[in-house]
Amino acid sequence: MLGLCLAACGQVVSETAPVQAVKRANDIVLPLDVDVVHALVPQNATLASILHSHQVSNRNVAAIVEQVAAVFDVRQIKAQHQYRLTQTLDGLPRQFEYHIDSDRFLSVKHAGFSPDTFLAEVVPYVKERAVLAMSGDIDETRTSLVAAINDSGEQVQLAMSMADVLGGEIDFNNDLRQGDRFQVVFEKFFREDQFAGYGEVLAAAFDNNGRRIRAFLYTPPDGKPGYYDENGNSLKRLFLRSPLRFEPRITSRFSRNRMHPILGERRAHLGVDYGAPTGTPVIAVANGVVLSAAMSGASGRMVRLRHSGGYETYYLHLSSFGKGIRKGVRVDQGQLVGRVGATGLVTGPHLDYRLKKNGVFVNPLVEHRKMPPGDPIPKQHLADFKVARDRMARLFPDELVLSIEGTVDNAP
Repeated sequence: MLGLCLAACGQVVSETAPVQAVKRANDIVLPLDVDVVHALVPQNATLASILHSHQVSNRNVAAIVEQVAAVFDVRQIKAQHQYRLTQTLDGLPRQFEYHIDSDRFLSVKHAGFSPDTFLAEVVPYVKERAVLAMSGDIDETRTSLVAAINDSGEQVQLAMSMADVLGGEIDFNNDLRQGDRFQVVFEKFFREDQFAGYGEVLAAAFDNNGRRIRAFLYTPPDGKPGYYDENGNSLKRLFLRSPLRFEPRITSRFSRNRMHPILGERRAHLGVDYGAPTGTPVIAVANGVVLSAAMSGASGRMVRLRHSGGYETYYLHLSSFGKGIRKGVRVDQGQLVGRVGATGLVTGPHLDYRLKKNGVFVNPLVEHRKMPPGDPIPKQHLADFKVARDRMARLFPDELVLSIEGTVDNAP
């Protein structure tokens, strides 16, 4: 399996395999005739160029590329990904491994007696799944969910997952208050004793400004997985509370009579301005269809989406559009539609987010609170849900490692 502790970026580490045998009287110790190279893929490299750089023959390179092409798109070899090459001292490749992503690696092995016969396959990493719990506080030193998660030793991806789960109930940009507290139970995967990514958030509890919000992951026997409160009500809203997941601040609110910061005259401001650095991801607040994604005068780069219920959303002053965002494309709630910028008539980078209902612009901060939740747990499954809920609720106390399920997971 491909190791993780490799050379620094751009370096190649080559080592002759160590002698493993124990020397006895009259033994003659001979070194193993293989060389192992650990490295990172250089910029603009191909599989063929990588192999050629280690003096693999043209015949062997052609054979390996042919076998790999049958199981993996060789155009997807990416710079700075890890690889390992084992070859005899006379240059015959014995094994080549390339790290595809956190779930898979490419394995090429010499097979048979012919020097140019190889077997290629994409192999899932062996992973260990741990179920963990943690708690955190929002206070004067940890003013955001990201800061609180980091302070507890976890990473921003976990904060993003929590925001996805609770984003219909909490605007993590503006609703947090000092004294808020949260607990979360989640999956964490390890590969060769090293962190390999997060799985699902299994349960979460957030005390926000005097109210407690709970979320439990549950899959009805005849439905799709979703998050529900302790009573089985869906936490999925028609609209998310905010098009930005974290930390931006409201710099200008919805108004019919605002002093324009550049023009110096009073005009209606039909949206909410979120101050955020250039490049901050902007997400669709609901499922919809792209009506336009183009430059729009003083609005700069703008994406406009149509949703059910007579709603439209506008995302102004973007620095760029999300991948594949163009007229007529369907988007999912939470999908990247663009990134914060300063295009159009602006004083600095920010997102101007607007919401229209039945042809009239409305205040997003007010309208979002009126959005109905999704469908609750069907009555025939409510008893089963409560059993699952109670089982997960028992994991909430502040104990870090709660359980480890299995030691091998070959199908992440």
